[in-house]
Amino acid sequence: MSKLLWRALEACPIALGASLILTSGSWATTTQPTLPTRANEKTLAIANSIVADKAEPSLLAQTAPSDPAPTTAPVETTPAPAAPANTENLEQIERYTNDGNPSSSDNPMGQITNASQFRDVQPTDWAYEALDRVVQRYGCLVGYPDGTYRGQRSLSRYEFAAGLNACLRQIEALIEAQGEKFVTKEDFEALQRLVEEFRTELSALNGRVDNLEGRVSFLEAHQFSTTTKLAGEVIFSYIDTIDDRNSPGIFSDRVRLNFDTSFTGKDRLRTRLQARNTPNTTVFYRDLEEGGTNMARAGFDGDNGNDVELSRLQYSAPLGSQGKIFIEATGLEWNDTLESFSPLFESSGGGAISRFGRFNPIYRQGDGAGVALNYKFTDAIGVSVAYAAADANDPAAGGLFNGSYAALAQLNIKPSDAIGLGLTYVRSFNPAGSVDLTGSTGSGFARRPFGNGVDTAADHFGLQANFRITPKVNLGGWVGFTNARVEDAEEAVDGANADLFNFAVTLGFPDLGKKGNLLGFVFGIPPKVTSSDFDGRVFNGVLTTDREDSDTSFHIEGFYRYRLTDNIEITPGIIVILNPEHNSNNDDIYQGVIRTTFKF
Repeated sequence: MSKLLWRALEACPIALGASLILTSGSWATTTQPTLPTRANEKTLAIANSIVADKAEPSLLAQTAPSDPAPTTAPVETTPAPAAPANTENLEQIERYTNDGNPSSSDNPMGQITNASQFRDVQPTDWAYEALDRVVQRYGCLVGYPDGTYRGQRSLSRYEFAAGLNACLRQIEALIEAQGEKFVTKEDFEALQRLVEEFRTELSALNGRVDNLEGRVSFLEAHQFSTTTKLAGEVIFSYIDTIDDRNSPGIFSDRVRLNFDTSFTGKDRLRTRLQARNTPNTTVFYRDLEEGGTNMARAGFDGDNGNDVELSRLQYSAPLGSQGKIFIEATGLEWNDTLESFSPLFESSGGGAISRFGRFNPIYRQGDGAGVALNYKFTDAIGVSVAYAAADANDPAAGGLFNGSYAALAQLNIKPSDAIGLGLTYVRSFNPAGSVDLTGSTGSGFARRPFGNGVDTAADHFGLQANFRITPKVNLGGWVGFTNARVEDAEEAVDGANADLFNFAVTLGFPDLGKKGNLLGFVFGIPPKVTSSDFDGRVFNGVLTTDREDSDTSFHIEGFYRYRLTDNIEITPGIIVILNPEHNSNNDDIYQGVIRTTFKF
């Protein structure tokens, strides 16, 4: 098929426009095909003059009526019925348009002036002369975005029709501008054959354009705002234990509305309103020795009594050609601004059902307000830096720099779309009364190894990886290590150290059974204290001993997200915690979750 295109271009490039005008003009008979163009009266007059001067009698007999219409009024034509533009036809045309349609105004290569500008076309090529003639004389060809022409690539009749239509429109403009000097009889005859051959495809293309114009007009008339897009997510969930605890089940919801505003087309101001009433499942596990645990928390929990609140205010914009900056006034979540290397599991509405299973807890050290910057040195290497302050709006609590804060630096390594590796460091400081070293994902002791009554600083190190083995199999996970120490406390405990550790392995099977589905598994060890020199010290009047997690908890999770429609997903799953709170004396936890997510 590619040789057919080359030869057609060589034989009749100029004829493309003439036939379009002649077959849609006022002189055409009812048997001539009507093409997808709208020539004005001036253009039609030029076409009539060309035919009268240059066409032979035999040709005129076929194309002109025996009784010409009066010059004062054009004869009405009856267009040939257009072939139905079925879905297959339109999909082929759409595929061509997205893959470098010469008529696309968004083609980054733009109109070329010489065939040698194509990277894959050489003067020694057999069709070089024909291509160069079309490019230089008629200006109706452009290349693909990468600067190639791909002359050896096969194409369908619909792709050819789309290219033909682009040339028809370009040459129509040239005929109108240059008149009869531009058209030859040979080109006209050849183009007529081409137009007749591809009449069905051209009609389908015209129908598609008309349909798109109608859809665009409808969207413009019904859009939410010219600068703001509204997107929403609603979660209904049911959570219950499936063991001997006989806990009452919890039915709850979370509603989010995102208003995304752009001022330049490349930036974004996100304003999020949220209401929710999903409690921490600690209430299920009062039988544990520690009186509860955060290890079984749902990934979407949070409770404000379903009052509407401003949960996020974020502005992001490009920084040069390789960078992007995020400024957050409230509701900062580093997994939304930085690469967490957990693409299938990180979403609270569509990923893992547990809090621990979504991503490395190191990303939970930053909240409140802050700033983040992503920068790519190459496609494979980039860096991220960020700073967050939980009490930035409260001078009494330390404000932006003297209160609770976290500073992050991360090296992003992505040698291909299938492999990603992140090396992360976070320096955090939590003043007395707001200590949380695990983001409420590990044991209560790991969260506050020195209690909540002393200032605690920590260095956190994380290694995250993701490997897409095949399009249907994804392997990922992380390892985290934290060194925490007491600062500015009484002399007996000042400088005390504790080490924390956690890890997880994730396995995902996207599109299992249906596009948009996801079968996921998580196995890991929630944050635990592995060593501490806090033993034997007097703290708050009490002699502390055995200040380490004595046993090891294991987190096991499985879920299956089933996409009912493009807007509705149902995700049943189970969370199992063996030796909760890293204590083998506690009964194991078996917790079921059903999450239903609506998106609009």
